[in-house]
Amino acid sequence: GSCWHRCCPGRNNACWALGTRQARCYCDSYCERTGDCCQDYHAACRRAAVGCVVGSWGPWSGCSSLCGVGSKARSRQVTVPPRHGGEPCPDLKQRRGCLGEHPTCGTAK
Repeated sequence: GSCWHRCCPGRNNACWALGTRQARCYCDSYCERTGDCCQDYHAACRRAAVGCVVGSWGPWSGCSSLCGVGSKARSRQVTVPPRHGGEPCPDLKQRRGCLGEHPTCGTAK
C-alpha cells in the first residue's frame, strides 16, 4: 500500500491503503505506535512532518492572594502548530505557588 498523498495526523481510521495480502495498512501518525504503517509511510509522511514550535514564556502574573498562599501563572503561544504527525506541542501554561505579602496583610485581623 502507498501513503502517497494520503498522510494524516493523529489517529485516523479512514487513513489507510491496501497493503500486502490485501490487508489494510495505515498512513496516520498513530500507526507508528500500533506497528501497522504502510511500507512507504516514513518516506511519504515523516519527511513532511513539522513539529510544534512555541514562543518564549511570558511574565509571571501577580500572586492570586494578597495575603497568604496563592499562585502565579504564565503562558506561551504556539508559533508553528504541528503538522503531518510532527512532535506535539509542549505545555503552554505553568503555575507555581506564591505568598501574598501586601502591606495591609500585617494589619488585618
